[in-house]
Amino acid sequence: MKRLHILTLFVILVMGLTLVACSKEDDGEYTMDVSNDEKQTDTEDVTEEDVTEEDVTEEDTTDVVTLDARIDAYFAEMPEHIYKIGQQDFVDKVVAGEDMVILDIRSGDAYAEGHIQGAIHVPWGTAIAENLVNIPQDKEVFVYCYTGQTAGQAVTTLNLAGIPARSVNLGWNLGISTVEGVDAVTTTESSEFDGTTYPVDEEVQVAINEYYNGLAEVKETPFANYKISEDNLNGMIENGDAFYLLSIRGEDAYAEGHIQGAKNIPFGNDMMAGVRAGDLPTDQPIVVYCYTGQTAGQAVAAMRLAGYDAVSLNGGMGMESNAPHGWLNHGYTTVTE
Repeated sequence: MKRLHILTLFVILVMGLTLVACSKEDDGEYTMDVSNDEKQTDTEDVTEEDVTEEDVTEEDTTDVVTLDARIDAYFAEMPEHIYKIGQQDFVDKVVAGEDMVILDIRSGDAYAEGHIQGAIHVPWGTAIAENLVNIPQDKEVFVYCYTGQTAGQAVTTLNLAGIPARSVNLGWNLGISTVEGVDAVTTTESSEFDGTTYPVDEEVQVAINEYYNGLAEVKETPFANYKISEDNLNGMIENGDAFYLLSIRGEDAYAEGHIQGAKNIPFGNDMMAGVRAGDLPTDQPIVVYCYTGQTAGQAVAAMRLAGYDAVSLNGGMGMESNAPHGWLNHGYTTVTE
């Protein structure tokens, strides 16, 4: 009886130890599961502040084209037509009824007196900046003013906004109005944008807003419209005023004769690279001149947007085609040194 009692106690003891062991093994498995859950929770709770630059892949970033890069590309990728079209070629396109956009940036009175049929009136100034979103980016855009100089400025700003614009050579007064048969495509009926809007980079929009708003600051100065007259430039030279004079004509033309004191950076694909590498001043005016003022207008817009206080010489060096405007047409001399 005693042996049976002892055996019974022994069996009970073994069963108890087995149950305790099983219970501890279950606790261990549960603890492991909790550990996994906590690790999952930690991952989900990671904030943007916990992510380092090393954790960001190339797919997380987007290419941003800065304004300076656009300005450089405007020149580096300049097509053969240098953002211009001859007045005869322009009128021929109008007569042929080609699908294009025409902007007349002259005054309201001039537009009302007569303009190219289909031309939309966007007067020189802040209206250009305000209408960037309305100007098509998927068609050729042609811009004309009076003689082509302010149209040159407009063309630069439009292209920087993604609008494929070109100026009409010598504008309305000296170019378009002289083309035979232009009367047939001249009208007094106004045209409007079709209501479609186009995206414009925010940085570009802000910069172009500032560009055209700045016209009000120079309106009553010798640099109105970011230009200077032939007589005022001559006066600055005679007075010994502090300014930088830049010729953007070709090297051969510069060698044949240039305005006294002028440096030379030819207009073309390398022009802006030359400007940036040329140590041009940012604390005094830079007077830019070309042949008739039109490419100088393009250069001035780019340079001002790049931080230079640039203005163009009215009529440029001057040619027979743009008389009486221009340095030589006013009777001023040049040097070869």
